[in-house]
Amino acid sequence: MSIWNPWHGCRKISAGCANCYVYRRDGSIGKDASVVSKTGDYDLPLKKNRQGQYKLTADDGIVFACMTSDFFLEEADDWRQGCWDMIRQRQDLHFHIITKRIDRFAECIPPDWGGGWDNVTICCTCENQDRTDYRLPVFLSLPIKHREVICEPMIGGINMEKYLAAGGIEHVSCGGESGDNARPCDFRWIQEVRRECIRCGIPFTFRQTGAVFIKDGRVYHIDRKLHISQAKKSGYSYIPDTGMADAIKYRLPDRQALFERLSRSDFRSRFHLSQKDKAYVLEKGTETIRSHAQDFVEKRLSAENPENDGKQTPMKGHPVFIAQHAAACCCRSCIEKWHNIPSGKVLTKGEQDYIVDVLMSWIEKEMK
Repeated sequence: MSIWNPWHGCRKISAGCANCYVYRRDGSIGKDASVVSKTGDYDLPLKKNRQGQYKLTADDGIVFACMTSDFFLEEADDWRQGCWDMIRQRQDLHFHIITKRIDRFAECIPPDWGGGWDNVTICCTCENQDRTDYRLPVFLSLPIKHREVICEPMIGGINMEKYLAAGGIEHVSCGGESGDNARPCDFRWIQEVRRECIRCGIPFTFRQTGAVFIKDGRVYHIDRKLHISQAKKSGYSYIPDTGMADAIKYRLPDRQALFERLSRSDFRSRFHLSQKDKAYVLEKGTETIRSHAQDFVEKRLSAENPENDGKQTPMKGHPVFIAQHAAACCCRSCIEKWHNIPSGKVLTKGEQDYIVDVLMSWIEKEMK
């Protein structure tokens, strides 16, 4: 990884900018981060060492541009074309451009941009639902070959599945905010975006916890040096078909506590077996019903990314279907939320058996 800052300084434009690390760092040395200035590294991609070799090489990895500003900042309009010229010349390097100003993209690209350049990834940031709904439709409409979405700092819950399902987004990352005035990041927000990525087959990275992290209702204040390592330790990053989620540690809920929680849910508690359903159970016997449950779980739930996840369980038609909704075993999202079994992993035989046991316990309670 390399960093190329052709200019420094920026203007705050949205909620995600409130505690900007550039402002924080510049302020600590008495510098005004709102003043935009060209840097001595403007021509870094073309700089060479004494041996006449480029200082930046492909071996150094991705080149992140404008990490202390925004590539599409208005104040940099006179300098940007020179950057495009250097990016065009260095086809051996891959440039990542992260921006909160995706709405300026179309007026800032070079004449030969066409459908996008192979060596450029544009990363659109979305810190909350408001900015997601504003920026991503614009992002998806633009001629870009490589797109990524970055939710950092993530300061609210985000639903972006309809944008991910549209295609074209290659990666999503999420992370909390750092600094003394950091706003909380709730792990549930991270999990939800991750589940959306899994359903759409898109790689996901849980980048960092941030300084104030909420998990299972508890607030944790995390030292800056642990933000990235703790996120990595969680195992919640995801690459399709790699088995990464197998390493996630979790604990199954206490069965009695689970059913008590389900009984307090207005949605879950409305499901009951009809007289027809009960008659079917009596006719077939519990062992046959269990075999049906095992078949449904294996075929509709056990895959890493089940087909039509969230829609694969009918609301009626079989006692097991009713039980699945009542016991929150109807899709992988509900299984993670209620039973702690992570999305994005192939269910083991033991996990499948657990789900079947829960379903049969609910059915047996209904039969009594």
